[in-house]
Amino acid sequence: MNIETAALTRSAANLPRLDHKQSPLTGIIFLGLLASGLLFTGYSLVNDISEVGGQVLNWFPYILLGVALLIALGFEFVNGFHDTANAVATVIYTHSLPPNFAVLWSGFFNFLGVLVSSGAVAFGIISLLPVELILQVGSGAGFAMVFALLIAAIIWNLGTWWLGLPASSSHTLIGSIIGVGIANALMHGRNGTSGVDWAQATKIGYSLLLSPLIGFCCAALLLLVLKATVKQKELYEEPKGNQPPPWWIRGILILTCTGVSFAHGSNDGQKGMGLIMLILVGTVPMTYALNRAMPVSHMTQFLAVAESTQQSLAKVAQTRGQTNPPGDPRATLSDYIRTKEYNPNVLPALSNVIGSISGQVKQSGSLAHVPTESVANVRNEMYLASEAIRFLDKNDPVKFDADTKTNLKAFKKEIDDATKFIPIWVKVVVAIALGLGTMVGWKRIVVTVGEKIGKTHMTYAQGGAAELVAMATIGAADAFGLPVSTTHVLSSGVAGTMAASKSGLQMSTIRNLLMAWVLTLPAAVLISGSLYWLFTHLF
Repeated sequence: MNIETAALTRSAANLPRLDHKQSPLTGIIFLGLLASGLLFTGYSLVNDISEVGGQVLNWFPYILLGVALLIALGFEFVNGFHDTANAVATVIYTHSLPPNFAVLWSGFFNFLGVLVSSGAVAFGIISLLPVELILQVGSGAGFAMVFALLIAAIIWNLGTWWLGLPASSSHTLIGSIIGVGIANALMHGRNGTSGVDWAQATKIGYSLLLSPLIGFCCAALLLLVLKATVKQKELYEEPKGNQPPPWWIRGILILTCTGVSFAHGSNDGQKGMGLIMLILVGTVPMTYALNRAMPVSHMTQFLAVAESTQQSLAKVAQTRGQTNPPGDPRATLSDYIRTKEYNPNVLPALSNVIGSISGQVKQSGSLAHVPTESVANVRNEMYLASEAIRFLDKNDPVKFDADTKTNLKAFKKEIDDATKFIPIWVKVVVAIALGLGTMVGWKRIVVTVGEKIGKTHMTYAQGGAAELVAMATIGAADAFGLPVSTTHVLSSGVAGTMAASKSGLQMSTIRNLLMAWVLTLPAAVLISGSLYWLFTHLF
């Protein structure tokens, strides 16, 4: 049975009306929030730069900064109307909420989810980028990287949205990052596989691969458990006309929609945050490279941990006969992070870099007083030290003793706190972009999820089971700092409930969804890699 035939078997009276026009007041509020977000961004940038005594000597980097911020916020905007439609499809097709109100409700809780997010996902995404581009993100190649991966992600998201396919924004962004990494390695005469942290990419890939399977299986299992334990007949029937469900069913459906929207904001919103922070660090390092809000009183602990860690590394290196200092410690660590190949120079190099960080911070008295000309250097050294410790901890080629492991872990936390931070204004503007995106263009994806996955109208139990599993899965991934696809989890959850209730699946839609899942990664890799090559020549 094709999609058109399956759609005709449904009662038109049971389908929600998605053609209600927005009131002029909604448009005014939308434009007002958009203008407020842009003005707040500009004000925050000017205020932050002026606080550290920054002077504008060359306007060109700031023009690039403005363009890059608009593109990054544009990615979150597209992410909003592309992914969040999944959260509202179930409450719309069970008539639990009117379509326009459901979209506004979801947008608000996406906004809140972004504001309370931890930032772990944001910096997990950044760790996939090539180390040399992160260290030189303010260069032409750095801007080419940011523009390429963001524009590639936007192009693919818009293309799949136009076709009504619930493709994954997370999947797209990961593919774009991998494409930039491969292109950068090939352009420098290296093997393309050396341009990506494949261990981290594999970890994220597993989360993107397993989350749809979890969504399908767990949603199907939950529906079967409900049928065995809850004997309310109306729970397993399609809605009668446009009447809302009983109050308790309606409450559960609204609650799960709220949870998915909140979880989506807290997880997907971080992807834009991480890229915005990368842009800010590259353009105005004196303001955003180091966490200047870290109190002076904390510096005593920072320096003590640094000294203990350096002494522990020196002791281990001495026992292993690895005391010869490398010619360029930063280059040694950079090569180790890029290749993941340990050599005897790594420990002395790490000890040397930690000593350099400690010395510069001690001389300045606090992170806020690190001289402008040294800020980028200190941040790069902290990044190299943090990543080197991460790989040493993961593989432990040295077999560190317990004290050394404790010191390394404590020092990594100190330097991560100093560099992996997100100003509140960045969270606010990303939240506004994601929330406003929810209000635009949501109908195409909603129709696919609500009408084109199963052959029958969605029941209350199916909608609730799919949403509950999606909410739990995304929330758990956020807690572990892993990006997952709201689209894949929710749409596979709906498919799972349809299969469990033997409602039948529209295989043409399932094939399209699988094709989008399979093609997203290589398409994003190809688009972003090509754009990176083009932009490096332009910049």
